[in-house]
Amino acid sequence: MKNKKTLKFYIAIFIAKCASFTLKLLKRNATYMPGKIALQLCPDFLGMLEKPETIIGVTGTNGKTTVCNMINDILTENKYDFINNKYGSNIDGGIATTLIQGSTMLGKAKKKLAVLEIDERSANKIYPYITPTYLVCTNLFRDSLMRNAHTEFICDILNKYIPKETIMIENADDLICSHVAEQNKKIYFSIAKLPTDTDHFENITRDIIACPKCNSKIEYEYVRYHHIGKAHCVNCDYKTPEADYILTNLDLKNKKMTVKSNNTEEVYDLISDNIINIYNMLAVTIVLKQLGLKFEQINSSFKNLKIVETRYSEEEYKGYKIVTQLAKGMNPIACSLAFDYTRKQPGKKAVIVILDDLHEEASGSEDTAWQYDTDYEFLNDESIKQLIIAGPRYMDSYIRCLMANIKPEIMVHKKDLIEATSELKLDDIDKVFILHDLYSIEETKQIKQKVKEIIDNK
Repeated sequence: MKNKKTLKFYIAIFIAKCASFTLKLLKRNATYMPGKIALQLCPDFLGMLEKPETIIGVTGTNGKTTVCNMINDILTENKYDFINNKYGSNIDGGIATTLIQGSTMLGKAKKKLAVLEIDERSANKIYPYITPTYLVCTNLFRDSLMRNAHTEFICDILNKYIPKETIMIENADDLICSHVAEQNKKIYFSIAKLPTDTDHFENITRDIIACPKCNSKIEYEYVRYHHIGKAHCVNCDYKTPEADYILTNLDLKNKKMTVKSNNTEEVYDLISDNIINIYNMLAVTIVLKQLGLKFEQINSSFKNLKIVETRYSEEEYKGYKIVTQLAKGMNPIACSLAFDYTRKQPGKKAVIVILDDLHEEASGSEDTAWQYDTDYEFLNDESIKQLIIAGPRYMDSYIRCLMANIKPEIMVHKKDLIEATSELKLDDIDKVFILHDLYSIEETKQIKQKVKEIIDNK
């Protein structure tokens, strides 16, 4: 949607650009405030601002940031000139800031391409003014109850506001995500049945049980995790759609994945053995193909890529492997997947869990319901020799662990993060996993340093 520019628009963009310049002089990131100011001065600002010719949007519950980071890194390596909100907010103020910084003082777009991470809850504030050329939907799960409520709530928002002209790139294995924006043109991606897939559900939660069209039972041919897998309604045509891009062979030993499309198979190098990041790689591959990149360009970049350290890192230190992994507090699916990944890694482990959402805590949140949607039972595993729980709500997590039948004698639970970490026992382990929240990056660094000190003093 493009509206005629008004005097209010020109005043807003001038003040926003001045704010951006000033904030940068003060060594601030200027990734949200300039856009927020522009929208306050001119509510229709996004509709008047000229957009790049091609816009790649990425939305969904989990994986948005990782997908965008990979797209940005590969495009940069291949000399593409574009704007993105990599360092900014994914809501309306952050999107506006990114577009302002990529425009002239008169609101003309300086670049022809944009890559935007878009919060799914902000659809009503963004899509009336911005029409993505392609919109990736990574997945849709239950998230923070205070903000995202349930998947039906998010789906209703997305279906109402996603522009009909946008081409959707969706995860076919997600029975909810794959049916968003039904009338739009679709490109589906999927991972074929894996040896680890089952015929039963291991997780506590499943966000779709009955068919949304006729309320009949949904049957699964196989289950991967939560509601991800291959399924169909027993009574109507609601089912997992056929995919355009299919990962037909996953070779974790040699870190390769084979992707089939239009009777052509291509073998890509894996950057991670985590199933979530493998789905993310599939989505990234499709986006880059739509932009005209060739297999050689994409795979050459994959070989040089790593998941950003705030999401996942591992380090060998004096005979021990220290792993940090984002678990994303108040998000039961992200936490459950992190727990599942941890238990399935080889070796004997100590696991440090700091899942309190410190951002929400500062706002006075007392919601602990997500703890009971989270599969703490996955931490009840013979390979986990010690479990350390810390943070403001350590007692809530401890009670949840007791309900998961984790032995009290292997657990340490204290509020202070460093005091709890100090009780780490290195006997009979070779790995230390630190599972942390999105807003606990600095605390995670401190914990990791404390783990190294304990190893040094062994």
